[in-house]
Amino acid sequence: MVPCMTDHATAASSVAADVAAEVRAGMARRQPPATAGELATVIDVTPHTAGRRLSGAIPFTVVELVLIANWLEIPPAELLNPGARSAAS
Repeated sequence: MVPCMTDHATAASSVAADVAAEVRAGMARRQPPATAGELATVIDVTPHTAGRRLSGAIPFTVVELVLIANWLEIPPAELLNPGARSAAS
């Protein structure tokens, strides 16, 4: 049976939300915590677009995730795998 397009869209939306949550968590760990404006500069988008990425409304691109991981000084895998940080500790 071929998966329904809405199932794929729902899964993609869930992944985007999970990745956005990891980016927000990484930003919150910075001292002082990073802002959406700083993120916008790092990934070269408008603050509005950065906010939409952080909310999960628009998925981050692979290039953006690499830039963010470098900025946060973490491996990119930590942004894609919520359990990676706790497993590495």
